[in-house]
Amino acid sequence: MAMSRATGWLADRHVPGPLRGLVYKGYSRFTGANIGEARGPLDIYPSLGAFFVRTLVEGARPIEQDQDLFVSPVDGAVQATSPVQAGTILQAKGRSYPVRELLAGVGADVELEGGQAWTLYLGPKDYHRIHSPETGRISEVTWVPGTRYSVAPGVLARRTVLPINERCALRLDTERGPLLLVLVGALNVGRIRVVGVQPNASGPLSTPRAVQRGEEIARFEMGSTVVVIAPPGGPRPSAMAVPGTPVRLGRPIGRYPE
Repeated sequence: MAMSRATGWLADRHVPGPLRGLVYKGYSRFTGANIGEARGPLDIYPSLGAFFVRTLVEGARPIEQDQDLFVSPVDGAVQATSPVQAGTILQAKGRSYPVRELLAGVGADVELEGGQAWTLYLGPKDYHRIHSPETGRISEVTWVPGTRYSVAPGVLARRTVLPINERCALRLDTERGPLLLVLVGALNVGRIRVVGVQPNASGPLSTPRAVQRGEEIARFEMGSTVVVIAPPGGPRPSAMAVPGTPVRLGRPIGRYPE
């Protein structure tokens, strides 16, 4: 936790205007981030933390229009896809954990057995805003305290992390049924922001928030992981959603059954 706080403090430090381009270009070269997608001139970002959660130029992430295709809520890479079997889902190949522990009570009334989960890893180079994969209403948001272990793929293959790390679980009610999204914090990541919701909220929202497919719903203020869980009858992974495959916000990662 001390390392995470120190990193957060450093990320918030004001970068003098004349140095911003140099600092952010250096960060982009080091991580592989595409600096050309950032909206506005680099000097509008007062700190490295602000640059990390940069918005993108208009049209950088077109949202798939075919409503039978299920789209990714983030940029990143597929860590795992798995069915919900005996109440568990995969964190990584050969390592599973109870899905209800991850959700911490969110979607308690939703039958999950036989459903499907996608685990999507966001690295330092990725765009770190999270967008709704479907049109619907966010009806439940719960922050869950926990540890801040790294969620890098190599770590997830060695130890159970996702159901014990700090996280925020959301319920999105859509015309095709509920979807559950869990935003998992990680090493150096203690700030998960949900648009229009106060931090540390817990339980059903008094006024569910309507969102459109592709609309921003949250952000990470450093790299982390999103787990998307669909109940039976919901979308299923596409053949291309295999571990290690890069994904882009708004591009298909699954398909609804006919």
